[in-house]
Amino acid sequence: MLPSLESLRMTLRTANEDCFEVIDSVATDEGTVVEIIQYRQLEGSSDVRTAENLFFAIQSGMKLKMVRIRLNDSHVRVEPGALYYMKGNLETRASTGGGFLKGLARRFTSGESFFVNEIHGVGEIYLEPTFGHFFLHRIDESEGGVVVDKGLFYAGTAGLDITATAQKSLSSAVLGKEGLFQTRIAGTGIAVLYSPVPRKEIQRQDLVNEKLWVDGNFVLMRSESVSFRVEKSSKSWLATSVSGERMLQTFEGMGFVWIAPTQGIYERLASPEGLQDLAVPPGSHDTETQSLPDAS
Repeated sequence: MLPSLESLRMTLRTANEDCFEVIDSVATDEGTVVEIIQYRQLEGSSDVRTAENLFFAIQSGMKLKMVRIRLNDSHVRVEPGALYYMKGNLETRASTGGGFLKGLARRFTSGESFFVNEIHGVGEIYLEPTFGHFFLHRIDESEGGVVVDKGLFYAGTAGLDITATAQKSLSSAVLGKEGLFQTRIAGTGIAVLYSPVPRKEIQRQDLVNEKLWVDGNFVLMRSESVSFRVEKSSKSWLATSVSGERMLQTFEGMGFVWIAPTQGIYERLASPEGLQDLAVPPGSHDTETQSLPDAS
């Protein structure tokens, strides 16, 4: 007896599911599910040079990842070029992302397009695969929004408001190496962020009316209630000049700051002299915040 069409579909789906594993999953109250799926192993190389690169990638623990979004009569916003494929009763729409003025502000402050991509309906959406990393973050309107570096926002569920926010001080804009504008995410929903390091290497620092000083630009995200500026590592310029730290990114207030301490290490390893530089006695590893010229 020949198997039914539905039975064949179930067999193919099971085979496809066996190729990967879900490493993170968050659901909204409306039933939308956002998942990070990771391929267990890539085995399809037919070129010797590709196989060699794949061998070393596997030995180092690198895994190919994708974001899968299961929509349940809702919509999701994705960054231009992020869509890989989708299936179901879905429709792609161009939106201003909150109105004409927000679209105009996004165009002139962050350089992004006036319109944003929204996918509406019921079905599954798969975003572009990468050997990089993703970070799922649930945002609750009652807790306030978050501020992230430009380029980290990848997708977001319905209910999120994504805008550009200007730095509050001249020092943070000029010396902080974060740019004049960053991305503010508010509302209620799930934000998909592209992370430079694995999720488990990200640390959340809780601030209770206190300060956090960081020598470098490896802060990924902060509560919008936390202020950001760049200041001297010591009260006097003399103490600052002899401390070896000079200017530091400073975060203060009530809220959270997410940092990626290993980000600079990976960036160093990507350079030809990376291993040699990391073998010398530990110092700042060139992570320091940009200094004021000829400060005295």
